[in-house]
Amino acid sequence: MMTLLWTAFIGLLAGSLAKFLMPGSGPGGIWITMALGVAGAFVANFLGGAFGWYHGDHTAGFIGSTVGAVIILAIYHLIRGRGSASSA
Repeated sequence: MMTLLWTAFIGLLAGSLAKFLMPGSGPGGIWITMALGVAGAFVANFLGGAFGWYHGDHTAGFIGSTVGAVIILAIYHLIRGRGSASSA
């Protein structure tokens, strides 16, 4: 149970920092921000494993989660930007 709470807390911090670092408006709310940070950790773990940065039971930490969340926000802004530009 504590692992789940710790993951949610780190996800909230990483998601908040990612939203601070990325310009523009992103999806809002505390739950979305927390999910963004947790998803960022999954992205960082996947990319870290693919590039050989993480081995075995190593996982992305706070910085990796933040970088993953920034990647997700960048993709979100690309998709959202295209959608609003084509409707104009």
